[in-house]
Amino acid sequence: MDLVHLRYFRAIADVGNLTAAARKLGVAQPTLTAAVKKLEDHLDSKLLLRNPRGVTVTPTGAALANAASQILAMVDETEQRIRGLECEDVGRFVIGCHESLGAYFLPAFMRSFLDEASSIEIVVWNGTSADVRQAVIDREVHFGLVVNPLPHDELVMVQAFVDAVAVVGRADGAARPGNRKELEARLREGPLVYASRVDQCRQIVDSLAGLDLLPERLVTTGDLELTKSLVLAGVGVGILPRRVADYGHAGVLRVLHPSLPQIPDRIMMCFRVDAHRTAAWQRTKAALLSHAERIAPIPAGSAGSSDE
Repeated sequence: MDLVHLRYFRAIADVGNLTAAARKLGVAQPTLTAAVKKLEDHLDSKLLLRNPRGVTVTPTGAALANAASQILAMVDETEQRIRGLECEDVGRFVIGCHESLGAYFLPAFMRSFLDEASSIEIVVWNGTSADVRQAVIDREVHFGLVVNPLPHDELVMVQAFVDAVAVVGRADGAARPGNRKELEARLREGPLVYASRVDQCRQIVDSLAGLDLLPERLVTTGDLELTKSLVLAGVGVGILPRRVADYGHAGVLRVLHPSLPQIPDRIMMCFRVDAHRTAAWQRTKAALLSHAERIAPIPAGSAGSSDE
């Protein structure tokens, strides 16, 4: 059934007169007559009976008018809700990121954003940077925070901030600048703790081996958080992104020595080229980049600084 015909019929049933209904709707009376005829033909039922003062709704016509009121109310409500999703700060978005990256990026962002945008729902999706990037491509994630991602024709990449993977240790055991013997002794004391699945960590291990600075004892882990916990516990020195080493324990861990290899990281925010850019989508994107800008400078001191 045509929704326009239902609106016409409901108006006729409400006023009980074709002329008055046509005036109310701003259409010609023959248009209403034709609409009623099409409904009657479609439903194979008499819906209106003419009388000297206008029209009388038949029992089937009354049932249709009642149903039309419910259907049209639902349509109007749906239109308002969709317009709200398009133009107002209403929506649900999935943010994807690596667990360690999210641990220092998301808490302050979520706390402020959820307070300010109470009608926007945020869901967090965890995975490796490669997994997050693929989830954005597959439309499972709206905004991805990824480290050194490969470009993709279907993605927009915006740099959020930078980091670096470095050799870190407890501040109470860091080597002094220029003291090569102290540095070598600290490293060879070992063990060296690192996440073996992270490319940057493996690159630094290879670089240390090339410099003849690799300790004999190596402890490999499955993730950065466990590496950090072991280094904090004094098990040995570790290879970590500087921001990961710093969050929650500022000043406890430091870059072991500025002369040691470091691998730069670019943290990018990615989203699909064809993303549906509603008002809520735009606000969420702007809030993520604004928060990234606030944390962009690598913190002075601790593992955030290579200046000893």
